[in-house]
Amino acid sequence: MKKIYFVCIAGLGLLAGSCSRSFLETQPQATISTNELATPKGVESLLIGAYGLMNGNINGTWGNYSSAPSQWLFGEVAADNAHKGSTSGDQSTMNAIELHSPNSANDQLPAMWTNYFEGVLRCNNTLALLNQVQAGTDVSNKFDDARAKQIEAEARTLRAHYYFYLKRVFGNVPYIDETMSTADALNVKNDAELYPMIEADLQFAMANLDYSKPLGEVGRVDKLAAEAYLGKVYLYQKKYPEALPLFKDVIDHKGDLTTMDFRDNFSIAGEDGPEAVFVDQNIINPDGGGDNANVGDMLSGFYGSAPVSCCGFFLPSIDLVNAFKVDANGLPYLDGSYRDDPYKSDLGLVGAAKDNYTVDQTIAFDPRVDYTVGRRGVPFRDWGIFPGDAWIRDPASGGPFVSKKQMLDKSEWGGNTVSGGEYITALDVNVIRLADVYLMAAECAVETGDLPYALDRVNDVRNRAANLPGLMVNGTPAAKYSVKPYPSFDNEDYAREAVRFERRLELALEGQRFFDLVRWGTAKTVLESYMEFEKQFVSASATISFNPDKDNIFPIPQQEIDRAPGVLKQNQGY
Repeated sequence: MKKIYFVCIAGLGLLAGSCSRSFLETQPQATISTNELATPKGVESLLIGAYGLMNGNINGTWGNYSSAPSQWLFGEVAADNAHKGSTSGDQSTMNAIELHSPNSANDQLPAMWTNYFEGVLRCNNTLALLNQVQAGTDVSNKFDDARAKQIEAEARTLRAHYYFYLKRVFGNVPYIDETMSTADALNVKNDAELYPMIEADLQFAMANLDYSKPLGEVGRVDKLAAEAYLGKVYLYQKKYPEALPLFKDVIDHKGDLTTMDFRDNFSIAGEDGPEAVFVDQNIINPDGGGDNANVGDMLSGFYGSAPVSCCGFFLPSIDLVNAFKVDANGLPYLDGSYRDDPYKSDLGLVGAAKDNYTVDQTIAFDPRVDYTVGRRGVPFRDWGIFPGDAWIRDPASGGPFVSKKQMLDKSEWGGNTVSGGEYITALDVNVIRLADVYLMAAECAVETGDLPYALDRVNDVRNRAANLPGLMVNGTPAAKYSVKPYPSFDNEDYAREAVRFERRLELALEGQRFFDLVRWGTAKTVLESYMEFEKQFVSASATISFNPDKDNIFPIPQQEIDRAPGVLKQNQGY
């Protein structure tokens, strides 16, 4: 099921309490009455609309960067994996996100808040209308019990997703469900703990979804998606014994990761494959428009003479690229010594040295590096050899590397990109994929004392990476590619570091990193050290002082505080 945008949803506040004061105050130009919509077809349409917000976009294409399902801004730029890119003045408020100095008026915050609360609203509207239809006396205008439970489970899974994303970014968020009137919703404070409600939605979904997709449509959530998501929610709360069986069940049903191609996660041809677990489905509209596409990642298009010349954002950090170095045993440098003699491509070279630069093919790299980032002198997809600065807007500000996972091969552009704006693509976004589940399972196994199981799952991820073909430059490998399994996890501390490092490598630039650092309690140490290293090379970096009591979450948008005076309370420190 590719996504269908249902344009009537925003005007249906009469069906259930809205979730953002801005929506409550909006006067719709046209509405459909509850009675007109109260049919099985109407409910199914509302559910499609609830799925429709998974791409983080209410309408249009521009302006949804902070609400991208990939969470590249909050999850990667705010971590040690990427820089904002572009120029310092373009989307300048992103600089404050990168340096952990935003205030409540930062204009990157409202889209994240508003768009995901719109998703909650659509789920609540679906549930409220479903209840109304099922309460009717006309049997011909009702669902059978099985489909009714299924719809409720789908909507509640989606609601859990939207609330989980809001929880990770803002921390303290008002919880509003389908039972609340609009008047009641206006007065809901943001002082309740969200996790129990998120858990309840996912537990219901697990109990009422099958392992097969509802209606046989691949874009819908199923029992495995609910299990994986509930496991992730448990993991964020350090409920490792509760999470591990859920991850194991997903792994048992999905099959052997080592047989699945890493590259399929980042291509149209590989979408909806065996690694997909919980996915934002994207599509180019029949008229060629892109509002149902992957608009959140559009700024990661390149610049200058690049085949996709917009917009030069989201540049991988020098630290991230060097983290892919391996030692003589094909293992990563867990002690941070990958920073010794750092590889920085042609950054800082001038004159003939710059012009005549060739890639150093003697560096020992995990092959995933060249399927994650673009390096000068190395082939970039089917676009040709990446030329470096000619495709980068401001290398001095953001560095010499570009992100690879969000772009498509030229061969896939037809029908999968907006014509003339190929930075808007139909590429799906993996919110949870199977390798993520393997590594979450490994993490739980470490924390519950099962180091052999953790070792096996991490090595599954690494053995799959070893199957990647190295890229070639003039007939020879672009690096001394090597990735080998860990021979053993001799103790819990070593195992923990190995699992965490593997998450960084495997899931790099997929929106997980900052949230991982926060839940591990390592954000302060990692980010302060990273900035001191990175500022030697990239002007976007600077010395920072990270305060976990404040900086683990971001401020609630001031406009929401102003709309609900005395109701919403600003996060500590903002």
